[in-house]
This record gives sequence, structure tokens and C-alpha cells, in this order.
Amino acid sequence: MNKAQLFENIKKKGSFLCVGLDSDIKKIPVHLLDTSDPVFSFNKGIIDATAEYTVAYKPNLAFYESNGLQGWSSLEKTVHYIREKHPDIFLIADAKRGDIGNTSSMYARAFFENLDFGSVTVAPYMGEDSVKPFLGYPEKWVILLALTSNKGAFDFQFMQDKVSGEKLFEKVLKQSQNWGTDENMMYVVGATKAEELSGIRKIVPNHVLLVPGVGAQGGSLQEVARYGMNSQCGLLVNSSRAIIYASSETDFAEKAGLAAQETRDEMTALLHDYKLI
Repeated sequence: MNKAQLFENIKKKGSFLCVGLDSDIKKIPVHLLDTSDPVFSFNKGIIDATAEYTVAYKPNLAFYESNGLQGWSSLEKTVHYIREKHPDIFLIADAKRGDIGNTSSMYARAFFENLDFGSVTVAPYMGEDSVKPFLGYPEKWVILLALTSNKGAFDFQFMQDKVSGEKLFEKVLKQSQNWGTDENMMYVVGATKAEELSGIRKIVPNHVLLVPGVGAQGGSLQEVARYGMNSQCGLLVNSSRAIIYASSETDFAEKAGLAAQETRDEMTALLHDYKLI
């Protein structure tokens, strides 16, 4: 999927919602534990209930890897189900990979060839040769960690150059533009750091930003749109727990759908406010 296709889907659905499939077998409704694949059964219910309101899904691989071979099977089934039933939806492998070149090449093969994800999150700490292997696939995307929403973001990401005053996350944004373009690279920018978005937009005005932290983590959707939206929306706002765990009972899918619809409606209003639809 290219950027123009993503924007068309955003306009068609009136949504820039990404639903995070952080599916924890210890949190899913107990009645699903009797099925042959509880995590996939849960994901299928969530997907069926939310697909009309979202433009992207983001499985967090840790939740699948923690279940061993069964977890990988659940992930494969989930990816295949989305590809078959909802081919217009952008699919993100939230893997946070990043290693020396030949290792990154194997990660890229795993996510883009074997699992057919549309994008993968990548940590930039090891530099260009750890990111480049992911950029060699047409209409596949790297989503580079730039400014995260966790408490530990302040340990390194805000370190400032003593001469220029440039923060480390700003250096990542500037340097990485030499590796890719706004047609194959996005950035993770946490919603709890929304006040930084206007400065980030001066550095990367045309890139799509994946914004976690709205919902359970307390980030403001209105603030994210105010500081981060561009002429092609340029945002994918992720919500995980607030949607997928809206209920722990047999009505989990219905409640997830209602939560996604509520978020979509708020996004539609914002897209109208900014005259994008």
C-alpha cells in the first residue's frame, strides 16, 4: 500500500484509527479458552467488529511470541484473515526490530515475504545499515521509533547536543531522511508527547506518523490532530486496550466495535474540521 492509497482509505472511512492487537491470552474472555486457538478466536471477533471503523491493525509481536509456536500460528492466522477479508487495511508488525544488516535482511524477509505485513516497526539505534534492508520492498514501510510514549523516553530521547541544542529524537528524524522517503518510512511519535508534534512536523512535514498512547495511556486525540495533522492527514492513531479490552465478557466484540465506532466518529469530525473530507 502506498501513501495515496492509505489517504484514500482514510477519507473513505472517515478514520485514521489503528487498532492494536495486543492480545494477551491471560486477558481475553474466559469462554474463548475452550476454542482450539483462543487468541485467534479473540482477534477474529475484534476484527469483525472493528474493521469498518479502522484503517490499520497492529499486532504487537511480543504477545504472540510469548505463546511459542501456538502464538506464531495465531499471528499467521490473524494476518491471513485480515488479508483475505479486509485487503484494504494497512497491516503493521509491531516488532521493534533493528540489527546488523544481514540480520535485518532476515527480519525483513520474515515480515514482508513470509507473513505479508505492510510495515514493521524498527528501532534506529544501530543506524542506517540496520534499517536499509527493510526499505528494499516496494510499497512496504519502515515505521521508525522516533519519540515514544513511555516514561523511559526521557532517559535518552531528549538528550541534547551541547552545541546545537538538538535533541536525540530530532537527530533521528533528520538523519533517517537520508535512508528513505515519505513513501516508505513513517515515524512513531507518542501521543503523550503531543506538545512536541508541531516541532516534529517542521522536520518531517510530509511523513505519516504512527501515534500510540491515545486512550488507556491518556493521550489527547484533539491535541494530536491539532499539532500533527497535515494535508493528507499524515496520522495513524493507535488504540489498543481501550478497544480490544472494552469488555471481558461474551459481548467483548460488540463492545470493541462500539469503542472503535466512537473513536472513528471523533476522527471523522476532526477530518471535517481540517477540511480533509
